[in-house]
Amino acid sequence: MKDSSDHSAGKGKVLRNRKIVGMWLFFLFIGMFALLSTRLLVIAVGKNVKNVNLNDQAQKLYTQTQTLKARRGTIYDADGNAIAEDTSTYSLYAVLDKGQRGLNNKPLYVVNKSKTAQALSKYLPISEKKALKILSPKDSQPFQVEFGSAGTNISLITKKKLEAKHLPGINFVQQQARLYPNGVFSSNLIGVATSQNDKTTGANNLVGQMGIEKAFDKELAGKNGYKDAQYDAYGYKLPGREQKEKPVKNGDNIYTTIDSRIQTLLESEMNSVASQVHPAGMNAVLMDAKTGRIVAASQRPTFNASTLQGINKAWTNTLTADTYEPGSTMKVFTLSAAINSGHFNGNDTYESGRYAIDGKIVPDWDPAGWGYITYNKGFALSSNVAMAHLEQQMGPKTWKKYIQRFGFLKTTNSGLPGELAGRLQFNYPIEQADTSFGQGIEVTTMQMMQALTAVSNNGTMMKPYFISKVTDPSNKKVLKKYGKQVVGHPISAQTAKKVRQHMQDVVYKSYGIGQDYKIKGYRIAAKTGTAQVSNGAGGYASGDDSYLYSVAGMVPANNPRYVMFITMKQPQLTGTKTATQLLAEIFKPVITRALQNSNTKQAQVKKTLPSVVYNTSIEAKRTLAEKGFDVVTIGNDGTVVKQSPTAGERVSEQKRIFIMTNSGWKMPRIIGWSKADVQELCKMTGMKLASTGTGYADSQSINFSKSINGKETLKVNFE
Repeated sequence: MKDSSDHSAGKGKVLRNRKIVGMWLFFLFIGMFALLSTRLLVIAVGKNVKNVNLNDQAQKLYTQTQTLKARRGTIYDADGNAIAEDTSTYSLYAVLDKGQRGLNNKPLYVVNKSKTAQALSKYLPISEKKALKILSPKDSQPFQVEFGSAGTNISLITKKKLEAKHLPGINFVQQQARLYPNGVFSSNLIGVATSQNDKTTGANNLVGQMGIEKAFDKELAGKNGYKDAQYDAYGYKLPGREQKEKPVKNGDNIYTTIDSRIQTLLESEMNSVASQVHPAGMNAVLMDAKTGRIVAASQRPTFNASTLQGINKAWTNTLTADTYEPGSTMKVFTLSAAINSGHFNGNDTYESGRYAIDGKIVPDWDPAGWGYITYNKGFALSSNVAMAHLEQQMGPKTWKKYIQRFGFLKTTNSGLPGELAGRLQFNYPIEQADTSFGQGIEVTTMQMMQALTAVSNNGTMMKPYFISKVTDPSNKKVLKKYGKQVVGHPISAQTAKKVRQHMQDVVYKSYGIGQDYKIKGYRIAAKTGTAQVSNGAGGYASGDDSYLYSVAGMVPANNPRYVMFITMKQPQLTGTKTATQLLAEIFKPVITRALQNSNTKQAQVKKTLPSVVYNTSIEAKRTLAEKGFDVVTIGNDGTVVKQSPTAGERVSEQKRIFIMTNSGWKMPRIIGWSKADVQELCKMTGMKLASTGTGYADSQSINFSKSINGKETLKVNFE
């Protein structure tokens, strides 16, 4: 009985304990539920956890923002042809992870590496061996590999060719890029735009880095738009939700004044001269003489805007951001100032060769001089002494006033980045005299172009410009228009005409040093220049290749249509050609093509052609040159055995005159010649002509200066 009662008591105790535990668990659950409910109520009402707004987070979770990329504006030439425009390029990568498969277990990785490498080497600038090495890493098996520069900037055409090969694992990423279809084409003036990461938005945008691309970056860039919409977990747009959208504004279009036909020829001629003498730098600009409109502009070193090849050595736009001492081309403005201020009598004489100022010597380029000569002759001979005398007669105050009136010592306000104002050393009498022949004064090419318009445009100085208009891409509305702008009247019209006459003496007088610039059919006004190059330490570099050569020309001289200015810094002259002859190889064909394109007419003056047969070629050339004829010599410096046209004919200055000796024939440079002149050359030498096209020669199958014997076939394309 005792055992039975003890068992019943123990059982009752267990039940009571279970009941107590159950009650505690119940109250604990009720407490936790109440606490959780309270917390949820707080969250539901406040929509905030640890200072994080849940409503905003939910909006972000289901809201997708799509950036609408603005299209960068197009840059056009004068005829409306695109020279810089937006395009898409592609980067390529190859997936190697064999776990990547698609529908029907289709492999999405590189299956046949040899086949893939072979295809890539066919369409990309990479060897099959190198491509295979990239596709076969030894140390590890990465998810994907890339191909360096060979796998970037791939065109749409190349992308489609590779896609046609159906190569598993080869994928492409589209990128916004800038297309420069002409390659080397006034590259430093036009500039480049490259992809840059926007730190604020994280987006990649094209940003101008130099030239017009940088100067007009804000107008060209436009503004990106965006589109916000909300979607559920399955990607479907949620109904009843407001969609936010900001429309994209594409960049404005810019029309330049560049004539593509002239620009292309200029680049070709610059390449030709640069390859012959490898100068440290070159500049060439062709400008409308009346308005300041830049028709063509080029420099060396330059770069290919399409591939960026050479850009590391050509970041400076030397049109505005490089200064130099101009040398004797500055004499145009010294003469202008002297005439305009009443301090010039061309028939007065002076002793050439050397001139002492405060114990310092001003030398002529030939220190022996030419004896006592007139100032008229001194200008044609490019006499430093003549200019120093003129500066002394004007006085430094008057001369400096004209330096400033011509726009030197301040920028032309071109709008291009980094434009310089130039410098002047003008403290002492010798420094003041030095500036009269282009030493001790530093200028930019754009300043020279602007100052030259005062002479070409009868005293009215025009601001050079290279943009004609900016337009809205959506409706082609002109937003801003550019055109001729008068910036001063430094000299009178009468003075300008007199200066151009003196510049003609440089070309046409027997003692003039610019005879290489004669152009058949047009009267040329020109001034050449030679300046020592600074050594960077307050002095000048020494040696035969330490000069900057230049020429400023206006055509036609009596009523200029174009002005051209060319500089060539430190060429490695070989002795076969002078610097003047090299610059003429750029000047003459470019000016000729521009005049032909503009149908500029020059009054024809007919003269009786003298007989030069049996004269030496040197004598014959001098005789014909003094009459204003453009002479082509075929042969060495021996006796002339044939001339064309024949003696006694009445011929115009437009006619090219051929003289031939009996040996040493070499192929002349015929770029820019008419078909009739090329035919005459072949007739005289016996060469056969195989031609295509009409117009003027733009190619020749027999290189300039190559020996010929008259049995060759000359292939020429005329445009």
